[in-house]
Amino acid sequence: MTLAFLTPAVAEDAPSPQSPFAGVAERSGARMGHRDGWRVPLEFGTAADEQLAVREFVGFADVSPLPVTEIQGTGVAKGLTFGTADRRDSTWWCPITPTRVLVVGNHEPGLDVTTQFCALRIRGPLARPLMARFCALDLRPSVAPPTSLRPGSVARTPGLVIVEESDQLLVLVGAAVAEYVWDVVSDAADRLGGGPIGADAIIAEGRAPREAVADA
Repeated sequence: MTLAFLTPAVAEDAPSPQSPFAGVAERSGARMGHRDGWRVPLEFGTAADEQLAVREFVGFADVSPLPVTEIQGTGVAKGLTFGTADRRDSTWWCPITPTRVLVVGNHEPGLDVTTQFCALRIRGPLARPLMARFCALDLRPSVAPPTSLRPGSVARTPGLVIVEESDQLLVLVGAAVAEYVWDVVSDAADRLGGGPIGADAIIAEGRAPREAVADA
């Protein structure tokens, strides 16, 4: 006996999944395309402008195709430290409770909850000041160094923040509030001289850009 019947059938000609941010990003001027099988915003303006935002101010990119797996059970958080995301290659193991762990960045045995979330990667010298404008979490460098894991209120909605690097944050919130969160982050970034950028402008350390195909 197999459990294959639990996996929903998907037609070969079914449309690609779309990022929860796709609609609002497109209205914001994004050039849309496909990455990792998802339709996502690839570029906003020129590559030079995007890189300038990341180097001098702050930029935020839609990285919702990042796989998210939920693992539950007694002892699943054993060896992990609460308040810290354990980095394993390009994957973050995030202990939420003693019996619940979220794995971000790779498919693992467990429950695939990718579509329940949307994700933004925020990078630049003003990444933390940007978050301070709408986030109740204390993300000061002295309190939240790299690998810090902070669940809590993000734009007045439940969220999760991973400090990937000193100037790079990964933010997960519920997919249902994607457009609201995008507008909040975009408004805050605009006031700091930054804005939305394509995923290739924020490549996490040690990760190579993946092939992207622009919409015709």
